[in-house]
Amino acid sequence: MARRKKRKLIKRSRRVSPRLTRRLTWFSLGWLKWMLPGLFVKRWLFISLVGILLVVLGLAITARLTPVFFIVKFINAAIDTLANAIPRYVSGPLALLIGIFLLAWGQRRVLSSITRVLMPDGDEELVDVLITHHKLNKGPRLLTVGGGTGLSTLLRGLKKYSANITAVVTVADDGGSSGRLRREHGVLPPGDIRNCLAALSDEEKLMTELFQYRFEVGEGLSGHSFGNLFLTAMSDITGDLDKAIAASSKVLAVRGRVLPATLDNVMLWAEMEDGRRIEGESNIPEAGGTIVKVGCVPENPIALPQVIADIQKADFIIIGPGSLYTSIIPNLLVPGILEAIANRRAPCVYVCNIMAQPGETDGYTVSDHVRAIDRVAQTRLFDVVLAQKNPPSAKAIEKYAASGSNFIEVDREELGALGCPLVLANIMKENRDGTVKHDSDKLAGVLMRWYNRQ
Repeated sequence: MARRKKRKLIKRSRRVSPRLTRRLTWFSLGWLKWMLPGLFVKRWLFISLVGILLVVLGLAITARLTPVFFIVKFINAAIDTLANAIPRYVSGPLALLIGIFLLAWGQRRVLSSITRVLMPDGDEELVDVLITHHKLNKGPRLLTVGGGTGLSTLLRGLKKYSANITAVVTVADDGGSSGRLRREHGVLPPGDIRNCLAALSDEEKLMTELFQYRFEVGEGLSGHSFGNLFLTAMSDITGDLDKAIAASSKVLAVRGRVLPATLDNVMLWAEMEDGRRIEGESNIPEAGGTIVKVGCVPENPIALPQVIADIQKADFIIIGPGSLYTSIIPNLLVPGILEAIANRRAPCVYVCNIMAQPGETDGYTVSDHVRAIDRVAQTRLFDVVLAQKNPPSAKAIEKYAASGSNFIEVDREELGALGCPLVLANIMKENRDGTVKHDSDKLAGVLMRWYNRQ
């Protein structure tokens, strides 16, 4: 009998309306979130109540206090009547509870109206958005240096820890859509910048997909992405790429900011072991051979002043991941950036690639990456190198071997001889087709845990 009653109670509880459940949850927990410190809600609510009282008092004074006398007299009579009819230990708490209920209900209705306007989709509570916004705005000042898909992958993870992010992006790209726009319109290549803007975007998914949309047909449009064309148009309108990026950041509601390493029209070159000199970022991986030196024209590009300022203010600097010679090192060929990182006060990590870049780092180990950066910088720029702990599956190894790529092995002895500390972690994501890349969340999580320990 008792079991039957218990089953009936369980069935009844399951029939409770989800809407009623949400309302009960809001009244029991949701409104408490508004009382959390740092949201700047309680103080303004208190000031509003004080304002209402002052307005009433001002009107009463203007009316020569006559209404005040009658109001006080009426309230006293009502309280005396209530006290005589209902005991004080009942009427007092009852009035208190009704007052709290009406206050909470009224505030809830006001906030619901505001939420419907600001967040019509209703995917998240307004208070949760405010809490996240407050938390991220108090996050550490993070600065990343690189380019290509590696940097945008990292940014997708880091934006969950801080809104104070600066992404310094190379502008040496001269291939694909970016290269065509660079040659035809004389603008700096927008491709890597577009990827970073999309990665840091806090806007709707549709807006990000629009920015990343690539035209497949159309004379003159085929191969171009909408974001590249948008940045090119904004560069013409505003006068330079820096202002175009700022305008695009507002459109995409970017969490942080993206800055080009320089506004100079930089062309990358590389000297090969066999004596050849290859010019053009896109031509270097296609040349084949071993790279012994890289440089750029003009020889000493001028760093964007805001980049230098952000490096000096940074709490944590991350170099990479990205193609060693065409995404990472081009930023270090800007003397101002190199000097600012070398003289930094913040901890700095170099994130090594997982797989070798064909035509650039064939057969490289982690220590080879460290040596290459050391040669360019003529000093040790970072405190530690972060590398993938375990190699990918045999299927992935075979797939990459077919294109001349290999897993970048961790050679501990060589790193020890270089005096380079090492952090090993599983920061890789392997897709079903056998391709591998850094996992945004794992990579950002490992980096932030290391930073917090410092």
